[in-house]
Amino acid sequence: MGPTLNQMWGDRPIAIKEAAEGSGTNNRPAGGPDINQKENAMEVFEAVRTALAIRNYKETSVPADVIRRIVEAGRLSGSAMNGQPWHFIVVDDRDTLRELGSVARTGPYVSQAPLAIVVAIQKTKFAVADASRAIQCMILTAWSEGVGSNWVGFFGLDDVKPILGIPNDIDVLAIIPFGYPPRAVGKGKKNRKPLFEVAHHGRFGHPFK
Repeated sequence: MGPTLNQMWGDRPIAIKEAAEGSGTNNRPAGGPDINQKENAMEVFEAVRTALAIRNYKETSVPADVIRRIVEAGRLSGSAMNGQPWHFIVVDDRDTLRELGSVARTGPYVSQAPLAIVVAIQKTKFAVADASRAIQCMILTAWSEGVGSNWVGFFGLDDVKPILGIPNDIDVLAIIPFGYPPRAVGKGKKNRKPLFEVAHHGRFGHPFK
């Protein structure tokens, strides 16, 4: 079992595992919010705040229960009109991962990962937006379990199809490699524009403070 989020950088643990498995007490009134919603929201935000792109991985395998939660996070994502125009191909065979790395021009490090999920989509109007939501959910769920990842490719991955037997009428949107970081990572030390430059209050040009 690899390190969890709090083991990676010493913060309090993420409780997504409990939520995903349906364990614990459900204190949500009918039609109302969970009384523990504030704490859960803080945990989700912590994953968003600290998540970093990871391009190097330990050889340690990702446990089957963690893989299932990652894939479930994608499956449970929202989509336009509930179309769910996605397919998630879970790859953990080392030879296949090396093949994927050889055709992923922007992410040859896929070949070093112990796991990758190839995201393929139907050719529908909202498929890219829908699958992008699913990818982010999988990335954050993995991160909450101490597993790093990064988005590789954006279309232009037709060479993946014969490797994985993907039909020609399905597009390959991205490859997402997953694995445990080889060293401790920082606590969300990101180079981002300040909030007032990108967020507006009421109308464009009025900084949100």
